Amino acid sequence: MQQSLTLSNGETISYLLERRPRRTIGLKITADGLVVHAPKRIFEFQLNQILQEKSNWILNKLQARETNQVEKIQWADGEHLLYLGNDIQLCVTQSSSNKALTFDQNALTMACLQPNNHALVSRKVIQWYKKQATSDFSRRLEILAAKLGVATPPLTLSNAQSRWGSCNSRGKVRLSWRLLQAPPHIVNYVICHELAHLKQMNHSAKFYAVLESLFPNYKAAEKELKALSPHLHRM
Repeated sequence: MQQSLTLSNGETISYLLERRPRRTIGLKITADGLVVHAPKRIFEFQLNQILQEKSNWILNKLQARETNQVEKIQWADGEHLLYLGNDIQLCVTQSSSNKALTFDQNALTMACLQPNNHALVSRKVIQWYKKQATSDFSRRLEILAAKLGVATPPLTLSNAQSRWGSCNSRGKVRLSWRLLQAPPHIVNYVICHELAHLKQMNHSAKFYAVLESLFPNYKAAEKELKALSPHLHRM
């Protein structure tokens, strides 16, 4: 439910209110703004009072979001994309038929009947990224699993916006196809993180010891991935 809050300085903030079976109020800043998770049984004046108390935190986080916000992809000829950490150019040309995308010398070329159909361009480019991600991630997964001394786990691609990867109790690894935009060492870091769960299905000290043995600079990679995330989520 969309709500608004007027702060003591007169500024009005819009936010999404989600009532859940919980005891405390949770605040989250997303790409769309402030999201408030509140208990089902809470009076409006209590909620407003808590939000007023947290207003400095909310304003600072919203300002940081605006500062770090990255322009969305236009899905048109000349647009710049990321591929394994490299800047590549999208070339969309008119053709008498829709042809398979080709990648050569930092250019991803799409020849199609409707070059101005941005929805079509978006769909075809994302399909290409997913196909490349399946091939690339599978190869890395096999190499890094062998390094860890475990069998190569099954891989599926994920469309998740909040998690780059996951590994369930059955040993299946899921990786976000958007990771294909990141530099190779970041892709390797995420894969190593998920592989480490095959040894330790938790985030204990033992887990991080396994991760460090597989990817010594995991702390630096984790920070780099966090900084990259807004750019990777353009797509």
